[in-house]
Amino acid sequence: MSLPVLEESKLFSVAASIVRRLHGNGFVALFAGGCVRDALRGLPPHDIDIATSARPQEVQALFHRTIPVGVQFGVVRVLEREFEFEVATFRSDDVYLDGRHPASVHFSTPEEDARRRDFGVNGMFYDPIKGEIIDFVGGKADLSNRQIRAIGEPEKRFGEDRLRLLRAIRFATVLEFQIEERTWEALRKAAHEISVVSPERIRDELLKILGHPQRVRGFDLLDQSGLLAVILPEVAALKGCQQPAQFHPEGDVFVHTRKMLEALQPDATALVALSVLLHDIGKPPTQSFDAEDQRIRFNGHDRVGAEMTERVMERFRFSRHEIDAVIEAVRNHMVFKDVQQMRPSRLRRFMARPTFEAELELHRVDCVGSHGDLENYEFLRKKAKEFSAEPLIPPPLIRGRDLLELGLMPGPRIGELLEAVQTAQLEGEIKTREDAFKLLESLGVQKEAKGSSK
Repeated sequence: MSLPVLEESKLFSVAASIVRRLHGNGFVALFAGGCVRDALRGLPPHDIDIATSARPQEVQALFHRTIPVGVQFGVVRVLEREFEFEVATFRSDDVYLDGRHPASVHFSTPEEDARRRDFGVNGMFYDPIKGEIIDFVGGKADLSNRQIRAIGEPEKRFGEDRLRLLRAIRFATVLEFQIEERTWEALRKAAHEISVVSPERIRDELLKILGHPQRVRGFDLLDQSGLLAVILPEVAALKGCQQPAQFHPEGDVFVHTRKMLEALQPDATALVALSVLLHDIGKPPTQSFDAEDQRIRFNGHDRVGAEMTERVMERFRFSRHEIDAVIEAVRNHMVFKDVQQMRPSRLRRFMARPTFEAELELHRVDCVGSHGDLENYEFLRKKAKEFSAEPLIPPPLIRGRDLLELGLMPGPRIGELLEAVQTAQLEGEIKTREDAFKLLESLGVQKEAKGSSK
């Protein structure tokens, strides 16, 4: 059977040329894995992997531009035109000693290669020359049944590579498939062993789940499988953490967090979704009961949560830029309740920050997932339109060099004066450089008569 959605792409024609060259030199070569799965679902390929009987050295001899990324596992990258293809020798794997990598590999046949792969939907081949699907593992049936099923014995597949525990959740999320019963039971039994996987690989799978519109389904599967408690115990700890009913009629902090995930815009980024997961992790350690008000309180949970968020993200080795963005969202999520009382200068500075739009989405779902009052959200949207005619932070009327020309010495006083002038500008109290210099005079800075106000 031909796969038009695959064959109509430019990527296909280049990949097929690689297969033809391998065929012409006496080797078997087939498209493998995800590109076959997606093409059968009617989706164009993002990349094409090729499996072959050629050994790595033979692949390198046939193609001029190659990168030996995993020769010990039979993997070579072939660069053709503007594309890059992973070309891997058919193999079977020896015993796995570390829960991630085989001790050694043995080059083998297409059928043996298919049977050592993770899930049926990922174990199919496609011959682009004959236009044939080659399915040794029941992958087509799994696609029809919309299920994620481990190839062979699920316990063995997960024991070989613990990352497959998270990959099963990810594929069930993004494909919107069910996890087959035996595969699910084996996954739950082995969930505690995910900790042997490197933090970076766990992070990458988690982001793929959180970045997908079906992220709530992924979150539920992480929770129900027991994986969440291992990889994000700070989030699992939100279960049973009760909140004041007048502000949170939905229930405990875990329920609130899940409802927020559910309310996110489908195209919300994975980092926004992560900020949702982490925004209230400071509540369990700060929970107290105010006897006078007769209500539960979480004093300082935003500050504590920001500190915890930094530790969580450092644990998963996020970049500093990503960590800072999520920390900012967690630290500021309680500030939004005060926006209508802010002076224009503070409001403009608050809205001009690069993380503001992500934080605003966090605020919106925080409200939707609890009391439902979107008054502050609507206020900010109205202000955004009101301020749209000009930059939130307009060009400064004066700069540091102006103050130096007036005879001020470098130091903190320069910054204080510049901030005072900018605040007056943002408040609408001054509009010109002349106004700015008059303000400086009122603050005790004398302007020299040499045209500083031009």
